[in-house]
This record gives sequence, C-alpha cells and structure tokens, in this order.
Amino acid sequence: MNNPKRMDVIGLLGPLRRYARALTRDESRAEDLVQDALVRAYERRGSFRSGGNLRGWLLSILHNVFIDDRRRHAAETRRAAHTAILAETATAPEQESRVRLQQVQAAFMSLPDEQRAALHLVAIEGLSYQEAATALGIPVGTLMSRLGRARAALRAFEAGSDLPQPAEGQSRPTLRIVGGSDV
Repeated sequence: MNNPKRMDVIGLLGPLRRYARALTRDESRAEDLVQDALVRAYERRGSFRSGGNLRGWLLSILHNVFIDDRRRHAAETRRAAHTAILAETATAPEQESRVRLQQVQAAFMSLPDEQRAALHLVAIEGLSYQEAATALGIPVGTLMSRLGRARAALRAFEAGSDLPQPAEGQSRPTLRIVGGSDV
C-alpha cells in the first residue's frame, strides 16, 4: 500500500506556492506556475523514485518549469524582435502598395469588356490562347489582337498616360465596324 506521507501533495501546496512567489514575484503567475508544475509532476509520476523525497522532487519540478517558461519567454521575445526587424526592412509601407494595387485594378477594369475578358483568361486564369479563344467563342487571331490592345493600354497606363474613360452616361463602344456604318 502507498505511504500516505509520501503522496501528500496537498500538504506541500504551501511550500510550492511560497517558492513560486519567490521566483515569479507575482501572485497570479505563482499560482499558474504551481499548477503547471503539478501537471508536469503528474505526467511524469513514473519518474518519482519509491521512498524518495516528494517535497524536493516537486520543488525541483517547479523550479524547472519556471526556468523553462523564462527561456521560452526569452526566445519568444527574441523571435518577435527579429520578426519586427525583418518586417521593417522587408515590407514597403502598406498604404502605398494598396494605392498602387487599386490603381492597377482601376486601369484593368477600365479596359473595354472584350480586352479585359481576354486578358483575364490568359494572364490571370492561365488559359492558353486556344483555350481562351474557345471560351470566348472567337478566333485565336482576334484574341491575340485584343490581348495586344489590352497590354498596350496597360503599358500606356504604366508610362503615365491615362486610359481613355467613356463620357458620363455613355458606354464604351464594343465593336468598330470598318468600311461600314456604326448603326
């Protein structure tokens, strides 16, 4: 039968709490430390030698949990500081990139429907020219022409030229009939 004195963990809570307060200098952190130490002791109860000093064993576990927590906290602080340094050196200001992305998106969205659809299928969805032409129901040559005009318009935007905007209340013409009337 187990020796009741040997397993009197409840009777050792006072010394464990006092030692934890001495280590942490904080009442709530000391309570957390005692609980963590008791959990670790329970998990490793098989390592306790029969007839050993339970008080010394528990105080040793408490001390080791405290040291482990301090090391973990120091490592987390170093990682956070290192991450902050990397973030400062590697990341451009978010506002500028968002503004730039919105400008590119506005330029893309201002393209005529046919050009925007062709460019989206090829550049964003990754379809081949043939697949995109089939999806749009147009010949490959027409697709390539639309892509060329869309890319030229975006290059002009990059060079600082504004993309032509339709007048208010007007829609952008979709087809231009050559050699005939526009009606």
